[in-house]
Amino acid sequence: MHIIIWLLVGLIAGFLAGKVVSGHGFGVLMDIVVGIIGAFLGGFVASLVGIQATNIIMQIIVAFVGAVILLVLLKAIGFGRGRTTTY
Repeated sequence: MHIIIWLLVGLIAGFLAGKVVSGHGFGVLMDIVVGIIGAFLGGFVASLVGIQATNIIMQIIVAFVGAVILLVLLKAIGFGRGRTTTY
């Protein structure tokens, strides 16, 4: 049951972060991946400032913040930009 909750939190957080950062989601699978990685990043940042995610709403918020941080960092280093070729 916990894995379903992780996937659900990841999907919601990744989708919302994708909408905020890039204006669109990345598809179900990538939204889940971004959300779950964001949850780990957000959990780390939350623990540094002393915030505990004790319920599902706080877990989604922490995962969302982490996913936004992840997407902003990836965007800053150029990940996800389309390749351009000049002939």
